[in-house]
Amino acid sequence: MRLSFKQKVISSLQKIIGWKKGLQEKKTSIAIPASVVSDTPHLREKTSKIGMIGRAAAIFRVNEIIIYPDEPKTDQTADMSLTALLLSYMETPQYLRKGLFKLQPELQFAGILPPLRTPHHPLNHQMKKLKVGEYREGMVLSKRNEDVFVDIGVEQPAIVRDKHLTMGKRITVKITGVDSQIEAGLADKEKISGYWGYSIIVVRQPFGEMVRQRDFDFTIATSKYGRAFKDVVGVVAEKWKTAHRSLVAFGAPTHGLNEIAREEGLDLSTIVDIVVNTIADQGTETVRTEEAVLASLAILNTLCL
Repeated sequence: MRLSFKQKVISSLQKIIGWKKGLQEKKTSIAIPASVVSDTPHLREKTSKIGMIGRAAAIFRVNEIIIYPDEPKTDQTADMSLTALLLSYMETPQYLRKGLFKLQPELQFAGILPPLRTPHHPLNHQMKKLKVGEYREGMVLSKRNEDVFVDIGVEQPAIVRDKHLTMGKRITVKITGVDSQIEAGLADKEKISGYWGYSIIVVRQPFGEMVRQRDFDFTIATSKYGRAFKDVVGVVAEKWKTAHRSLVAFGAPTHGLNEIAREEGLDLSTIVDIVVNTIADQGTETVRTEEAVLASLAILNTLCL
């Protein structure tokens, strides 16, 4: 039976809506090792390296950055904490950083971190340019009766009517009124259409255990010993497009994921769905983690087209 023009238009719209809904629900995580900064002695260079990872994650819409321990015989708490702190600082809108972060030595070179310029880092700082329906990140400043005053990065705070909010808490709000006073309501950032930054997860389990315990639909390990991307692009594309939660894992500067898995007494190929070499015929002996993150996510991004 031949479809009428109207039926064809409706069918096309349904496909577009379904595609957008799937894109919105898709979650991408990356896993980086605690020792990603261990080969860099100076805090300034450590900060720069983490800045590259955070920027790449934002460019390619990563929803979650997982930091995992990769040297079981070493206390990596300091490196994990530093990495998490710098990534969190980057992800926080600039107008909230002073209120959410204390002065501390680890942030002394935070000024060299590149700006994310994501939708939740708005450039507008004027109340008159706010629009009803706009989303903003905010921080609870004070309370008065049922009213909670929230800093959203403009000249005056927004009023959110929720007495259960705690002082200093970061929240996501939706602007509901802009007259003499800004009014807003709490919003679930998971339901916001489009990219709204990444979260940072620090895990204490080794890599293999972390992958097994977290509910991923598709897991990719990057390694120069993996299969060339061009040889598996069809398989990866099919799974990448249909998976709701995907993980792309990266090794350390001095030991890749194969070595990390062997340290745990495991075979990498049994932990993940596929081991891929995303930088075939590399011209250098090693590829730094921050370089691998950018290159790998760029290649995987082509699968979204």
